[in-house]
Amino acid sequence: MYDKHFLLDDKSAIDYIRYKSDFFGADEKLVCKEIGDGNINYVFKIIGKNKSVVLKQADVLLRSSKRPLDINRIYIESEVLKIQSSYSKGVPEIYFYDDVMHVIAMEDISSYKNMRLELLNGKIFPDFANQITDFLVDTLVPTTDLIMKSEEKKKDVQKFINIEMCDISEDLVFTEPYYDYKNRNVILEKNRDFVQKNIYDNERLHFKVAIMRNNFMNNAQALIHGDLHTGSIFINEGGIKIIDSEFAFYGPMAYDIGNVIGNLYFAMYYNEIVSNNKQMYEYLQRTIYNIIVFIKKKMEKKLRSLIRLPIYNDEFIRNYVDRTISDSLRYAGTEMIRRVVGDSKVLEITSVKDVDKRADLEKSILNRALILIC
Repeated sequence: MYDKHFLLDDKSAIDYIRYKSDFFGADEKLVCKEIGDGNINYVFKIIGKNKSVVLKQADVLLRSSKRPLDINRIYIESEVLKIQSSYSKGVPEIYFYDDVMHVIAMEDISSYKNMRLELLNGKIFPDFANQITDFLVDTLVPTTDLIMKSEEKKKDVQKFINIEMCDISEDLVFTEPYYDYKNRNVILEKNRDFVQKNIYDNERLHFKVAIMRNNFMNNAQALIHGDLHTGSIFINEGGIKIIDSEFAFYGPMAYDIGNVIGNLYFAMYYNEIVSNNKQMYEYLQRTIYNIIVFIKKKMEKKLRSLIRLPIYNDEFIRNYVDRTISDSLRYAGTEMIRRVVGDSKVLEITSVKDVDKRADLEKSILNRALILIC
């Protein structure tokens, strides 16, 4: 049984978890809800009397567009979660991975909430900058060449080659927002001239983005999440849980850090221009600043504690971290541009129905992105 892949539904997901594990009692009444709201995979929450479990399943076709996509992405996600969990408590616990059904059975994190939605609702999390920088430093630094054995690192780079998911990022983040060769970009009519001048015709910007694109494609620095936005961060008063690492591969640490910063800028400008929430605006501004400060302090400390080769001296460590921070700000900018110009937008933008306010919001985001990159 379950020796061939097929898509689960509410009923078969219950049968599946009963067959595959003893997580629930044999006669325990179970309820299943399909809770996936993404474009890629299927997610089921199975609830028993006193506990629950989440099943995440991949298919050979994307959930939204039905376009073919390498099903191996779910295996990569399961392996990344195992590695990250050995360094941090900031990911869900994995119970098992099924390489036939392409299912991950994992901890239910319903006590944590989607951070993007929480920020849109004006919720402040005072310790977030500390929590996210702990997670980033604790999970990224140990997977670099500075810490890992050379042979082990090279094998891991090969293991986590994620061709199709990286192709998506290379296109949606670093190509289409600047050259709309697939005619998929979505631009407000009011901002069309602004985008033409400042994005499409901006050779200085293209030069800078080309450097970041090349770095993304060729710098196998650390095992990164690859799509770390506020919709992939679940949060409550006690901590965070990071999910959806199917874009993971060995790439530049700055890409993960920059994606977090870029998505906080969306919330910051939304609170300034749309909701006029000064307290939230100042909180988010302060959080971005603290992330940069904490990354520098914690990454330098972590490297000094783990590095064994004396050639990696203090000057090298400071330079290494400073370059990571500089690149993080540029990657924040590329994330901001692609969410405004490209077709994969964020709720901070799409939820704004007032066209004038949305136009102002998008211009503010793009202007900040240009400063960060150029």
